[in-house]
Parts: sequence; C-alpha cells; structure tokens
Amino acid sequence: MNMLAYLIPISLGLGGLGLAAFFWSLKDRQYDDPKGDSQRILSTEWDDQPKP
Repeated sequence: MNMLAYLIPISLGLGGLGLAAFFWSLKDRQYDDPKGDSQRILSTEWDDQPKP
C-alpha cells in the first residue's frame, strides 16, 4: 500500500510530461502539412530516380 504513494505521483508526472510534449509539438507546428498526404498519394508523379 505504501508503494502506491510513490507510483501514483510518478505516473501522474509522466502523464503530464507526455501531455506537455504533445502540446509543445502542436505549438511547434509539427502536424502541419500544407500539401497533404491525401494529395500526394494520388499524384501521378513518381520519384523513381531521386535528385542527386
């Protein structure tokens, strides 16, 4: 039972750290994609030979 006194605050701290990292990535515009994957997958342009 005494172990719960340590595990609960640690788990809440780690959850808060993950939530803070998620909000940081939103603020840093990590998920913005102007062209969009949905348009890129339908494109007929293939990059078989990448530019050097």
